[in-house]
Amino acid sequence: MNEQLVIVGNGMASARLVDEVTRRDPDRYAITVVGEEPSLAYNRVLLSSLLAREVGQADLELKPRSWWEERRVALVCGRQAMNVDPRARVVRLRGGARLPFTKLVLATGSEPIRLPLPGAELSGVLTFRTKSDVDDMLARTDGKLRAVVIGGGLLGLEAAYGLRKAGAEVTVVHLMDRLMERQLDARSANMLKSALEARDIRVLLKAESSAIQGRRKVGGLRLADGRIIEADLIVMAAGIRPRAGLARLADLEVNRGIVVNDQMQTNSADIYAIGECAEHRGVCYGLVEPAYEQARVLADHLCGDGTQYEGSLLATNLKVSGVNVFSAGDFAGAPGTEPILFTDTERGTYRKLVVKNNQLAGAVLLGDTTDALWYLDLIRTGQPVWDLRDGLIFGRAYCETPSSVQAEAA
Repeated sequence: MNEQLVIVGNGMASARLVDEVTRRDPDRYAITVVGEEPSLAYNRVLLSSLLAREVGQADLELKPRSWWEERRVALVCGRQAMNVDPRARVVRLRGGARLPFTKLVLATGSEPIRLPLPGAELSGVLTFRTKSDVDDMLARTDGKLRAVVIGGGLLGLEAAYGLRKAGAEVTVVHLMDRLMERQLDARSANMLKSALEARDIRVLLKAESSAIQGRRKVGGLRLADGRIIEADLIVMAAGIRPRAGLARLADLEVNRGIVVNDQMQTNSADIYAIGECAEHRGVCYGLVEPAYEQARVLADHLCGDGTQYEGSLLATNLKVSGVNVFSAGDFAGAPGTEPILFTDTERGTYRKLVVKNNQLAGAVLLGDTTDALWYLDLIRTGQPVWDLRDGLIFGRAYCETPSSVQAEAA
């Protein structure tokens, strides 16, 4: 009889785990996936494109239903897991259903932070995390819509881009002194701000939200300095937090996220966590690639391999509001590092490489990210870059071109 593998959460991490496990040992587990949303697992990275009407609902689907059926996965969609009993090895669902498990994986993801502002309960205050959120926004974009996005991080800028493409008048309000401060340095962030403004997205920095104006529905956002921005829609995109409530109820160890070891195992035998809900060595990763790396390690472990998860190199390689952006490693430049810079303001491109001890330690690319994966590989492998030093900023093609050809070009 197959072991019962129950996965709570039907997102990108969950789908990757199913893929990894069934490729390694397709007959070992009877797999059940539980998801609160009624749809199949989908690509959240494309939500802004869905909002911009650049893709359709079907384009977000990670795997067709036939894929799940071929792997004999039982999908329980539109049902919430209410609690976990580690001793009885049972997951209880809303409505009373009980799912026994041999192994349990929590892949519950994260939830958007709703700022406790006065007026936050008004109609027209939304978050940007699910297809349902996008549906709500699209339902309100008929006619002239004034939208304010609170938060100038990745999520907020994606919401702003989608709303602008959908025809809304958009203002981004950000508390910090630059956009995407976790992924960009000051110069690249300023160039991104200019690119957004060229797309008719207004950006207000060092702007603290104070209250949401309106009676029954949103009328505007008041800032701490007294300014009022008129709005029909306010999107809170000021961050996310791991969804760890189910783990707390089960008395699992939780700090910011669900604490796991190098095998993605919690402090309870045969219960694991991966993705945005998991905390490994004190770090919660809010990106897709670490979740995929965790899924690979856990699949190895579940199928009898001794692989360990050592943590992930933080890297972002996305198109943000229509602008290609990449950052990885120590792009800020800690003491003892050397920055190498290249800027072409006319083309809207920027490169910053950070070298330490003859190795590439970090990088930021804006506009042209052609060499992003090459730089990322150099950071990960720690390959010496002394021989590449003169041409490193110009990318892989230049470094791999014979010096005689470079001399002729010069």
